[in-house]
Amino acid sequence: MRFRFILSQTLRGLFSNKAMAASVALVTFVSLLFVGAGALLQHQVGNFKTQWYENVEISAYMCPSNSTSPQCADGEATQQQIDDIATYLKSSELAPLIESTTFESKEDALENFRSVMADTAWVNAVTAEQMQVSYRIKLVDPEKYEVVTDALTGRPGVEEVNDQRDQLEPLFNILNKFTMLSGVLAAVMILTALLLMPTTIRLSAMSRRNETEIMRYVGASNFFIELPFILEGVLSALLGSLLSIAGLWITVRYFISDWLGSSLSWMRIIDTGDVWRLAPLLVIGSVVVAAFASWVTLRRYARV
Repeated sequence: MRFRFILSQTLRGLFSNKAMAASVALVTFVSLLFVGAGALLQHQVGNFKTQWYENVEISAYMCPSNSTSPQCADGEATQQQIDDIATYLKSSELAPLIESTTFESKEDALENFRSVMADTAWVNAVTAEQMQVSYRIKLVDPEKYEVVTDALTGRPGVEEVNDQRDQLEPLFNILNKFTMLSGVLAAVMILTALLLMPTTIRLSAMSRRNETEIMRYVGASNFFIELPFILEGVLSALLGSLLSIAGLWITVRYFISDWLGSSLSWMRIIDTGDVWRLAPLLVIGSVVVAAFASWVTLRRYARV
């Protein structure tokens, strides 16, 4: 009987304040949409990093005959210098850090060049003698690339040591900035929701002041009086969270997985499974925040 009364009071409050309840739901929807988008974007950045870092290689280029680099002042790398680098890569200092090493001769470099430039006029413009010898090094832990890079840089016969992370980091930085922007927008919208929820609950309580006064006179506890108003805020926020989950699911399902995923089949793209894993956090977060904001608002009202 008591539960039925509380439920009836909650539904009555929602229907009598439809506009305010809808505004709370919409603000919650937009807020959690930004929160979810930021979380999914950060997860995608993590996928990018994991996938790309797994394939990151360090390239150690030996001095070619036509180099103008100060590192190659003595001319083209000799066979002894090339062999010394191979020996050094197998030494106890570097071997534990290296998963595999691939040697690329001048002929191999020319073949790769012609493969890449097959549709251009440059395909037959160079000869094997103009190419340079290099080592392609795959690391056990890509995070330790600086150790190997620093160790090889400046050694006799080595013109340049390149790490593919140098090209990837700017992309990751841009994606991280988008994540931060989503987070800032989400924080603004959450603050708006936190300001709107107390106003909604306060107006609802004022519109039923006579009823709550009667309940207090007959001995109803503060919790019993407050609960319908708290549930109003919770149900409005719950509706907003469900709408945000639906929005994220549609976006990921039809725009990310289907459209972007089919274009970038070689890349690990977020899917609807990631949305479902995030969904409980969004729902629980919205319910907890709404309940707490409503309870804090009603503390003063309940003591009147």
